[in-house]
Amino acid sequence: MPPTPAAAQAPSTSGADPQPDILVKGLEHPWGLTFIDAQRLLISERPGRLRVVTLQGQVGPAIAGLPPIHAAGQGGLLDVLADSQFASNRMIYFCYTEPAAEGNVYSTALACAQLSEDARRLDKVQVLFSQKPKVYGTAHFGCRIVESPDGKLFLTLGDRYHRMQDAQTLDNHLGKLVRIHKDGSIPLDNPLVAQKGAMKEIWSWGHRNVQGAAWSPDGALWTVEHGPQGGDELNRPQSGKNYGWPVITYAEQYGGGPIGQGLQARAGMEQPVYQWTPSMAPSGMAFVTSARYGPAWQGSLLVGALKFRYLARLELQGGKVVREEKLLQHLNERIRAVRQGPDGLIYLLTDSADGMLLRLKPR
Repeated sequence: MPPTPAAAQAPSTSGADPQPDILVKGLEHPWGLTFIDAQRLLISERPGRLRVVTLQGQVGPAIAGLPPIHAAGQGGLLDVLADSQFASNRMIYFCYTEPAAEGNVYSTALACAQLSEDARRLDKVQVLFSQKPKVYGTAHFGCRIVESPDGKLFLTLGDRYHRMQDAQTLDNHLGKLVRIHKDGSIPLDNPLVAQKGAMKEIWSWGHRNVQGAAWSPDGALWTVEHGPQGGDELNRPQSGKNYGWPVITYAEQYGGGPIGQGLQARAGMEQPVYQWTPSMAPSGMAFVTSARYGPAWQGSLLVGALKFRYLARLELQGGKVVREEKLLQHLNERIRAVRQGPDGLIYLLTDSADGMLLRLKPR
């Protein structure tokens, strides 16, 4: 069993809370951010806008060229990621809620595009992946993008809320983590490539709604996902592994009562590294690799909390969480995205109709 939050919240020795600088206000439900150079970043707004923002607080106009996006409920334009070779190819990746050509059904899609030299439009837009099936509803899209050190793309996908049982079947992309090449093709070493009837993009399954993903300094992928009324999870998704939802969970039904048979463990299903009960609603995560915040922070994992409105700093030892420190509670802001910048500082997005870009000052 993973440590409970109460067991991991011993007093931290890291000192006073870091204070945030407010770089930009007035963003409408910002969701993702990615640096394109040392002074500029792209920020997505869930209603369907992508903007260039500078560290001096300048906000550019909405960038032209996005594909059709269905912005409703939890859906819209979600994560954005600059390619690791952006300086030479100007390529970005973004994920969003893709409407069907006909009917009120939607799914998560991942696209690539080239940002024009003046950063005002997207060229060569190409959809690399489209979640199947498209279903009715505006919840649980997942939609975090990570580029692995070997240049593959990982995309998190939600179970679409009312289709949670599909997270355990392999003939669909609901409740899955997928892995593709940058051209949209399927890596031959994906775990289900040879399995008849399975979606070949799948890397791991049994997920609910993964809204945070980050690559660790030691070369592992980590994710965080929402549980219903408890059971938010921190995982290290591995190839071909089943993470249990909705068969096993530390959560309960909204309003009370067990989910399924009320199991917390079953053979062949993975346990989370850590879990939060009650739910803090994790979204966005980043490892601190710089020395800007002192030795106590190096190697820490930062996770945003939407429901309880704080930034969690998790201290790790041997792949386990040994302490959780709650930061920025005084802001009373939903932390949507977390990223370490080229300068080694931590940048955050707050999720509201008047959202902010924040930069954490070193202590």
